[in-house]
Amino acid sequence: MTTKGPDPFDKAHRLMVDAVAGGVFPGAVLLAARGREIRCHRAYGVADLGTGRRVTVDTVFDLASLTKALATAPALMGLMADGRLAPQEPLQRLLPEFRGQPAAQVTVEQLLRHTSGLPAWEPYFERLRQLPEAERWPWLRRRLSRTPLEAPPGVQTVYSDLNFLILGWLVQAVAGVGLDRFVAQRVYRPLGIAPLYFVDGARPVPPAVYAATERCPWRGLVRGRVHDDNCYALGGVCGHAGLFGTAAAVHLLLAELLDAYRGQGTGEVFAPCWVRAFLDLPADGRRPMGFDRPSGPTPACGGRFSPFTVGHLGFTGGSLWMDLVRCHIVVLLTNRVHPIRSNEAIRVFRPRLHDAALEGLEADISLVLKPHIC
Repeated sequence: MTTKGPDPFDKAHRLMVDAVAGGVFPGAVLLAARGREIRCHRAYGVADLGTGRRVTVDTVFDLASLTKALATAPALMGLMADGRLAPQEPLQRLLPEFRGQPAAQVTVEQLLRHTSGLPAWEPYFERLRQLPEAERWPWLRRRLSRTPLEAPPGVQTVYSDLNFLILGWLVQAVAGVGLDRFVAQRVYRPLGIAPLYFVDGARPVPPAVYAATERCPWRGLVRGRVHDDNCYALGGVCGHAGLFGTAAAVHLLLAELLDAYRGQGTGEVFAPCWVRAFLDLPADGRRPMGFDRPSGPTPACGGRFSPFTVGHLGFTGGSLWMDLVRCHIVVLLTNRVHPIRSNEAIRVFRPRLHDAALEGLEADISLVLKPHIC
């Protein structure tokens, strides 16, 4: 008779249970893996406080700014691999609206690295809500193209949604179809990755069990529609937000990127040279293209990931981190903005959780744990 050993993810499990009980978030899914090999995949809490519906590993979450890393960046990798776009091309060459405007010389790479000099955020939705739907994107494009820079391009790093609003627009201009259609056709479908998709506000919400987000003063309870105000007002498909998916789907896309980065992929979807161009960490401390890196005295990914790690955070509480050397991947999806966005307890929780998840991944185990609900 074989005696089952201790669960190497017990500490992470207890932290997740305590986080639900302590109101860090109503529900979440934690996934930890070595490359493609999933070691932990567990669900916690509730997807909707009103109905009490439990989160499962198949619950679909609003991925918020993870969209930047999981949709916009892969779409641009594809366009560059196809020879239709280059990192150093300036906006004025790609989008005529920028000719003679403040951001005319800003490059695609500067947008991806958040060194464009553009402001961090603008409440565009306040004006967009007053316009007919057909006029919203034209208004925004005029506004984006005329936005003054707050610093010269390439001088400083300021994380900015405006960068990725422009990049989503750019994908559509170059590809000839919307970001949602292009990334699905070029990346998700060939790789068999699902569910990972945008929810177009003009169409019915795809059937799924969604984690509810905010009880918004002007939208009511948001469930199955994007939480981000600007993206919602623009119809749900943007370069900075709008993607929905499960932890397993997020992990599969990251594993594909990791394989390509390490030269182990098929090359049919992700060209290794372009994946490396996006994910390699600049020696000067700048961000990789489309992703974030550990930074500050207490990085969100904790202290156990190697310096060769890329990741991203999402406003709804999700995060992803991938160690390019040790192949450790941790995906945390939550609905921490449910029922209100002012709950920021996850800031302190994230580093502790990631340290515990890495402890589990570093443990010497040979049995891949099966997904289960806690």
